[in-house]
Amino acid sequence: MEAVAKLKNYPTGPRKMRLIADVVRGMEVEKALSILEFHPQHNAVPLAKLLKSAISNWEQKNSGSNAADSSLIVKTVFVDGGKVIKRMLPAPQGRGYKIRKRSNHVTIIVDSKN
Repeated sequence: MEAVAKLKNYPTGPRKMRLIADVVRGMEVEKALSILEFHPQHNAVPLAKLLKSAISNWEQKNSGSNAADSSLIVKTVFVDGGKVIKRMLPAPQGRGYKIRKRSNHVTIIVDSKN
């Protein structure tokens, strides 16, 4: 039985988050957590927290079964674009440069291997 965890409106670009999501997709949960713990990008921290939440959701769905005993894998991870906050930066000769502060939504689905 699979479990889902979602992270909404995290203030970083979706492309940056997809780089880390591609690393952990399809991995075993314990290995994915250890990779995310030591990953140098700052986006790895909320992704690891979200993965722990998905594991906890799976344990609650399966009536207290331990995730370490059953081999859980990261079945799917997908990152969608979220809100874009638009700002203006003063530029020479009365112009303005547009700054687009992007955010993203991340969804993780974990499931047992068998």
